[in-house]
Amino acid sequence: MSGKLPVRMVERPWGRASLPSPFEAPAGQVIGEVWFEPQPSLPQLLVKYIFTSEKLSVQVHPSSAQLPGHGKEECWLVIDAEPGATLGIGFNKAITPEEMRAAALDGSIERLMTWHPARAGDFFHIPPGTVHAIGPGISLVEVQQNSDVTFRLYDYGRPRELHLDEGMAVARGEPYPEASKRQVPEHGNVTLVDGPVFLLDRIEGTPDAALGQRYAGPMLVIPRKGEVRVGGERVAVGECCEAASLDEVSLLSDAQALISQAV
Repeated sequence: MSGKLPVRMVERPWGRASLPSPFEAPAGQVIGEVWFEPQPSLPQLLVKYIFTSEKLSVQVHPSSAQLPGHGKEECWLVIDAEPGATLGIGFNKAITPEEMRAAALDGSIERLMTWHPARAGDFFHIPPGTVHAIGPGISLVEVQQNSDVTFRLYDYGRPRELHLDEGMAVARGEPYPEASKRQVPEHGNVTLVDGPVFLLDRIEGTPDAALGQRYAGPMLVIPRKGEVRVGGERVAVGECCEAASLDEVSLLSDAQALISQAV
């Protein structure tokens, strides 16, 4: 079944009252996330836009092997970033669970993490167990397993619950692999995630035969530029649509979209 996914705007203390086009925050609300509600025909994946004005908590997610039915693998494509914006992912050097717990309790975990410069077009793959935090001044698209399990390790003194026991059980105290990040080229088809949990590609123009071999069955289509159609219906930037197959997806000239499918 094809169709545009329902949108949910989520208020967050670190969000924004003014969102970049084409989004618009309801009056009096500070929006941090725009969710596209998963449908029964494709329940495994969740797509979000995230907009930050403050740092998000330092957190970690379990894998499906560690917490069956609640694993959370995710990835980020930065679409805009203020000068000096950064993303905290992994650590400057290997640390033990005991060192990580102590650093979470005294706040030094923030200094032990590696803060990667962020700019439009940067892509980061965040496997389960990766300790991470999104800094202020960033807009990004997140594709993730559809799970709401987050173990918060540190929250800059905000009065929210921490989950140190659960977090220490799944967190990896190690540097973030260079191979897990890249700058996406301005043009062309690019494979961003090739499993094991989901596929994610940035496509430009008419999908080719190679993509048709990788993508069989329903998928999500996230327009990023130009005119994108699914089943003949135009899908605008800022929307997300389910397509029954890649045959339903068409991009005019230099239009671009993200497509994703659970493996």
